[in-house]
Amino acid sequence: MILWRAYQQALAAHPWKVQIITAGSLMGIGDIVSQQLIEKRGLEKHQVRRTLTMAFIGCSFVDYPDALITNYYIWPTVQLANFYLIPLVYRLAFVQCVAVIWNTYLSWKSHQS
Repeated sequence: MILWRAYQQALAAHPWKVQIITAGSLMGIGDIVSQQLIEKRGLEKHQVRRTLTMAFIGCSFVDYPDALITNYYIWPTVQLANFYLIPLVYRLAFVQCVAVIWNTYLSWKSHQS
C-alpha cells in the first residue's frame, strides 16, 4: 500500500515521466515473463538486451500490424469492463495487470523466428 501511494504521488507530480517509465517497465516485465514462462529459457539463456529493447520500445512507441489487429480484439473489451464493472480506485491497477499480459504477448510476437 505504501508503494501504491508513492506511485500515485509521483504520478500526480510528474505524470508524463511516470507513465513513460511505467510503460517501459511493463514492457520489460512482459518480455521477462515471455522468456522465462513461455519460452522457458532459464536465467542462463535470458536475453537481457532483448528485455532492454522491449523496455525501450515501451518507453517510446509500439505499432506491429498483427499486434494492432490483436489489440482491437483485447483492449476494447478490457476498457468496457474497466469503465462499467471495475470501481474507479481499481481501474489503473486492472489495466496495468492486463498490460503485463499484453506486453508478454508483444514480446513473444516480436521475437518469433
